[in-house]
Amino acid sequence: MNNLKVNEVLDAKGLACPMPIVKTKKAMNALEAGQVLEVAATDKGSKADMKAWAESTGHQFLGTIEEGDVLKHYLRKSSNDETNEKKYPNFTNNEVLESKLEANENIVVLDVREAAEYAFHHIPNAISIPLGELDERLSELKKEDEIFVVCRSGNRSDLAAQKLVKNGFTHVINVVPGMSHWTGKTTGI
Repeated sequence: MNNLKVNEVLDAKGLACPMPIVKTKKAMNALEAGQVLEVAATDKGSKADMKAWAESTGHQFLGTIEEGDVLKHYLRKSSNDETNEKKYPNFTNNEVLESKLEANENIVVLDVREAAEYAFHHIPNAISIPLGELDERLSELKKEDEIFVVCRSGNRSDLAAQKLVKNGFTHVINVVPGMSHWTGKTTGI
């Protein structure tokens, strides 16, 4: 499998979300349409992140090959008329979510970070569904609930919010910047 022809290789090993995506975006900008980028990463969450990012930008996610602890992601740059990175328009900040929680409003907090991130530090009563598992676990959520989606920085939650709306959820809010700057109550191991 090491004979895949790529135009550029990006080393994102040792980087955590959102840095593999940030570096991938920059590398993709330097490529010509149709060229293939290989991204070597060690962040397990990058598998779902790369696929979701490619889908949201119009680039083609070709797949991932695991070699030991390294995930090699392959993406093909689309032409300019194919790309259109979407940002989920309905978002709020951490303070608004915190005030809704303190007021005991009837809301759902959906945490789309990886299970290990959630285990160590999360908002009490938040539902943990990592972004990579969201498609298979949509039935665990109610389409009519007001759902506040959180991740570490607002990137994965943006992709998750888009996915939820595409699947018929009507009250979805992305929380930015998310857990990296959360000052409200948390729990964990």
